[in-house]
Amino acid sequence: MGKVLMKGTEAIAEAAIQAGCRHFFGYPITPQNEIPEYMSLHLPKHGGVYIQGESEVASINMVLGAAATGCQVMTSSSSPGISLMSEGISYIAGSELPCVIVNVMRGGPGLGGILPSQADYLQATKGGGNGDYRLMVFAPSTLQETVDLVQSAWDYAFKYRNPVMILADGFMGQMMEPVEIKPHETDRRDVKSWAMGYYSDRGNERTLIKSMNLTPELLEAHNIELQKKYDRMQKEDTMFETMDLDDAELVIAAYGTSARIAKTAIAHLREEGYKVGLVRPITLFPFPYEAFEKIPPSTRHILDVEMNMGQMIDDVKIGTSCKYPVSFFGHCGGLAPSVEEIEQECRKILG
Repeated sequence: MGKVLMKGTEAIAEAAIQAGCRHFFGYPITPQNEIPEYMSLHLPKHGGVYIQGESEVASINMVLGAAATGCQVMTSSSSPGISLMSEGISYIAGSELPCVIVNVMRGGPGLGGILPSQADYLQATKGGGNGDYRLMVFAPSTLQETVDLVQSAWDYAFKYRNPVMILADGFMGQMMEPVEIKPHETDRRDVKSWAMGYYSDRGNERTLIKSMNLTPELLEAHNIELQKKYDRMQKEDTMFETMDLDDAELVIAAYGTSARIAKTAIAHLREEGYKVGLVRPITLFPFPYEAFEKIPPSTRHILDVEMNMGQMIDDVKIGTSCKYPVSFFGHCGGLAPSVEEIEQECRKILG
């Protein structure tokens, strides 16, 4: 299958199917409704199961049940819907179960609006639910990268037995680009050692999957083991892209759609003689702090560009060890920074 022109949400759904996802539970919310719509039409053709829950709360708990059996299961939603799922996501992380969650972000807080945003960075990376848990969070910036990350998401979900989130935005969900979607086989070889339903395969050994533990010493030990897993993610599986860093005097930090816009601005500024580069985190958790070690001595300033009020800026400051001044530029509420606005901000900083 060659490249096909597809809408982002539909490409996400088809990529999931080609990666082996056969169970989808969700509830409609703009701007990601084409994902459940596509799944409802195409999953049954592949022997899969689509169920629209009565709410996001019901849907995420269906995901928990399917994940406990070792299935490749997925849900999708948008910002307020993810908020409703947060308790269930915490349960899944606490139970150490693999699943994939897609968030096509919209403006907030509250019901906000239905236009694109990146206002869920903190919710995704710092934990929207209770307790010491983390999601692995990917932030693609093109539809092809989205397809590739959706398909590899289950590899990481099963590697770590942990939920993985694809953090996109309304632009990416609704835009159309040519994509190539290939079949992808996920490694699930060890699933019989822990999943429900493999009683005889384990020599009649029972398994118990839960997130509740009323013994404080045991709960602390469990949290310590979870933290070791998150530390391993940080060590082994950060992803990032850099651009034009060698002689950069100003470095833009941006992800997703904001990074696409910033790349065009950087190209224009380079033509004018301004030395501007880019660090683009692809994993938002684990955050690629090491990417900022590649910033050259010529750098004078870091500019964080996002479609929110500056939610990534603290991670950028940590990555730079506060060696450089860090400022923020962006829009929120459904507005995106334009190429011209980013160029103007960079010229102002560089004088």
